[in-house]
Amino acid sequence: MSEAPQPTTAAEKQSSARVLPALILAMLSFSVVQTAVVPILPSLAKELSVSGSSITWLMTANLLSAAVLTPLLGRFGDLRGRKPMLLISLGGLVAGSALAVSTHSFTWLVVARVLQGAGGGVLPLAISIVRDELPKQKVTGGVAAISASMGVGSGLGLVATGLLLEHWSYKSIFWMGLVFGLIAVALVALRVPTDPVTDKDGGADPLGAIALAGWLSALLVAVSQGNHWGWTSTKTLGLFAVAAVVALIWGVIEVKVAHPLVDMKMMSRPAVAFTNLAGLLIGFGMYGSFMVISNFAQTPEKLAHYGFTATVLHAGVMLLPSALGSMVAAPLGALLIARRGPRLPLVLGGVLGAVSMAYLALRHSHEGDIYLSSAIFGLGIGLAFSAMPAYINGAVPAEQSGIANGMNAVLRTVGGAIGTAVMAAVLTGDTMKLPIPVSLPTLDAYRHAFWTAAVVCVVAGAVPFLIRSVKPVASVTTGGPAADLTSGREPVKTDA
Repeated sequence: MSEAPQPTTAAEKQSSARVLPALILAMLSFSVVQTAVVPILPSLAKELSVSGSSITWLMTANLLSAAVLTPLLGRFGDLRGRKPMLLISLGGLVAGSALAVSTHSFTWLVVARVLQGAGGGVLPLAISIVRDELPKQKVTGGVAAISASMGVGSGLGLVATGLLLEHWSYKSIFWMGLVFGLIAVALVALRVPTDPVTDKDGGADPLGAIALAGWLSALLVAVSQGNHWGWTSTKTLGLFAVAAVVALIWGVIEVKVAHPLVDMKMMSRPAVAFTNLAGLLIGFGMYGSFMVISNFAQTPEKLAHYGFTATVLHAGVMLLPSALGSMVAAPLGALLIARRGPRLPLVLGGVLGAVSMAYLALRHSHEGDIYLSSAIFGLGIGLAFSAMPAYINGAVPAEQSGIANGMNAVLRTVGGAIGTAVMAAVLTGDTMKLPIPVSLPTLDAYRHAFWTAAVVCVVAGAVPFLIRSVKPVASVTTGGPAADLTSGREPVKTDA
């Protein structure tokens, strides 16, 4: 039975004003740090005297670390408290940034990127804290703002990288991450209260954690290095086989143990399973499209007869509208979720992403085309990101919120790795012959990449129609139903 919304008290307003900005900044810190190195990988290869294939480990190591640590930190947050785990997550980001600032060694820089990957735990932990701390009528907007901040930070990171490189060395990018991280740690420590929800009856699952780390590692390394090693090489196929076998073993472990890291019954609920599929596809579209657009903009026009000969800064500015679009998407997504449920914003997210990529496949001769497409794409990504936690939180109890959102974040990361690998394969599969030793994709290769991203986004927009309804489940710690986060009301069965 539904209740009329209660007026927000002064204490609730103060809680929202104190907690939410700290969590949003924490999310921005990680997303900025994660994407900031992408435009400068070629220049870093020259600076550190390593090959172009080796330098990609700076991205692979970070994606791998984030994929492994995000669900682990989310689960430990469910078990032992979200605030301590959030501080540990941000502590890894700060430690990694400090190490990156202090070293000139490629090996230690890879280690630094692994440490920074701990920041991936911010997303599920922050969403769980919002669910615990904010009044019910503020939860949807708070979750949408934090989730959309991932898209905002990614866009801002690309712009900040170009701006910093115009005046300073690549070290300035890691200084930026260090400063952001320290401010986030201070705000979380001072403003976020100790959360009330912990699963004191739960237990650790070391075998499950090792198996999860194993199959994710094998999968991400194979996907990230497939273009360099060859997709049919022994190493690539061997790692895919290892990933499949270990994933199967992991599934068996999680079904058998008393306190699984990931509850397979929870993961199999349609609202969770299909939302995770949508997360994989949206991650593919987001990371893959950012890479393709940035490369297209930086292509020398005199050589290729397309592109804009953009600097790193100029290419970042072209992607800035995506960050602005994601900012607009946060309150818009929250409004749509409150009124219509999470299906509409998730469908719109896929549709807008497809429209923007199809537009670029057809029109790409003017900078205005890039700006317009970037804005539409950012709006779509922001809407999709705001809807996914609402689906998941409406289907799992509070004490499983961290691990459930953590696995969704992992699948976004896996999708991003697959997206960048597939896009790179599309671009390198069709190159033009030039009188100089430089390999550039043909214009048709870019068109195919844009159409590929458009098709993936269309599929992502269709996935929500497979979710017939969201049934809030009983909370173990309270014995009552979990809060319905797709609206501001008491739990009811809601068509989604």
